[in-house]
Amino acid sequence: MQEQNREKYLDIDEDKILRQLSENELEQLDNELSEMDPENELLPAGHRQRDQTHKSVSAPYDRQQLLEYLEKEALGVEERHDLIPFTGEKRGKSFVPRERVLTQFEKDAAVILEPELEEALANASDAEMCDIAAILGMYKLMSNKQYYDAIGSGGIMNKEGINSVVQPDAYECKPFPDEPPNETDVDETLKQIKNNDKGLLDVNLNNIQDIPVSTLKELADAMKQNDHVERLSLAATRSNDPVAHAVASMLEVNTSLKSLNIESNFISGAGMRAILKAMKSNTSVIELKIDNQRQQLGDGVEMDMAAMLEHNANILRFGYHFRQQGPRARAATAVTRNSDRLRQQRQ
Repeated sequence: MQEQNREKYLDIDEDKILRQLSENELEQLDNELSEMDPENELLPAGHRQRDQTHKSVSAPYDRQQLLEYLEKEALGVEERHDLIPFTGEKRGKSFVPRERVLTQFEKDAAVILEPELEEALANASDAEMCDIAAILGMYKLMSNKQYYDAIGSGGIMNKEGINSVVQPDAYECKPFPDEPPNETDVDETLKQIKNNDKGLLDVNLNNIQDIPVSTLKELADAMKQNDHVERLSLAATRSNDPVAHAVASMLEVNTSLKSLNIESNFISGAGMRAILKAMKSNTSVIELKIDNQRQQLGDGVEMDMAAMLEHNANILRFGYHFRQQGPRARAATAVTRNSDRLRQQRQ
């Protein structure tokens, strides 16, 4: 039956049907065919179907009038009352905790003293209780000084009671003054380096954190032509990778520097690799300190450190705390080898 109904519509002449339609029917058909895809979410809402609004505009849009209308409609809606009004009455049973039953072990652990001892302990002061605790070996209730004083004396030594445990012993405290700030004149030091001053052997700019990066780079560039400075310390100067690259360029040329300290800075693995690469060809530096950078340098940089120490036969002191056992052992072996070689040359 279904097959016969389907074959009935296979031989339909669409052109004949269209010729038989009136103008109104053709307009209605055109409106039906102009409908877009209503399920296509990629199209705007106005493009998914035809415009079906034929009503003319009644009045201009007035926002205030619309708000007043909505407020009036909301006030006209009757409020819904609760099915069960709240009265504050508590329903159900109140919780009563069960009485804890002591186990046999807890019952046996309860100590029963003689009435005379119970009365003595009840009337004892805190100081007397601390001395009794010391005699019984309960040393955690007092400091070491109070404990040994109570053991070695026949009288009551602790006059403050149990509360004295949290207080430190009164020992003589020697105040230590703070480290004075570094008063090195950076501009004057830079001028001396540029002039290759013979009297300038040690450049210490440690803990001067307001030196511009451009000044540090200029100082490293000036060290290329200087052949008198033997120690250069730039610890805690906020030096970063550009400064590290300038120092690496200096190490490739300078032949007088013996000690370099760039600890406690902001040098990353890339800047440290540049310094290590320059150290492979440097023959004057015997002490290098690069520890305590802002970020961890990584395992690859530590392997490069070990390879540099194995290649450089002049470094006798290397300041860095290795986090991997392999590079640490290789570095220690290389530094020991350099020290032994120097000792043999002196003999």
